[in-house]
Amino acid sequence: MKKYLEFLIKGIYAGVLIGMGGVAYLAIENKIVGSFIFSFGLLTVCMYSLNLYTGKVGYVLQNKASYLIELFISLVGNFIGTFVVGNLIRLTRFKNYIDTAKNIVNIKLNDNLLSIFILAIFCGMIMYIAVNNYKKSKDVLGKYITIFMGIMAFILCGFEHCVANMFYFSIAGVYSSKAFLYLLVMILGNSLGSILIAFYDNCYNKK
Repeated sequence: MKKYLEFLIKGIYAGVLIGMGGVAYLAIENKIVGSFIFSFGLLTVCMYSLNLYTGKVGYVLQNKASYLIELFISLVGNFIGTFVVGNLIRLTRFKNYIDTAKNIVNIKLNDNLLSIFILAIFCGMIMYIAVNNYKKSKDVLGKYITIFMGIMAFILCGFEHCVANMFYFSIAGVYSSKAFLYLLVMILGNSLGSILIAFYDNCYNKK
């Protein structure tokens, strides 16, 4: 029971940090600068060994079936963390962030599910590469560059990250059955993309 609570707490903290990265992105008009600052979220998640679903799901191939429980609990924690940050920001003077988030969310919810799924797959690939390189790279500079480039790439390309979108849905206040359906598709896409790259890494990239 203690380990499950730890999974949840690490998941919540990861969600909070991704939410903080999202707030920074909403605060900056320049998308390039905003995506760079958003990288703070994933960088701190990696530095503090927190449980971000999109950073962990690719390792499902290397773990026992019980790892699925850790993934699920981490995802729940990510949702709680982003939900708390999003709704706390709604209580502040940053009302313009809500409008910006609504515009972002409307684009996503007006897209079709196949498009969302494909864009989520690409995001999942990037996330595995960024996190895995951070873990394995012996070059300190290389660790950080991959994190920043990975986050900037998925944001500027418009790829779909399920946890980041949990934050945007929360601050926009648009949670609905449709929003949850879209989130589920994003989760599946992120998972598949991450696992596809992990499969190659484990089977064909051994050194």
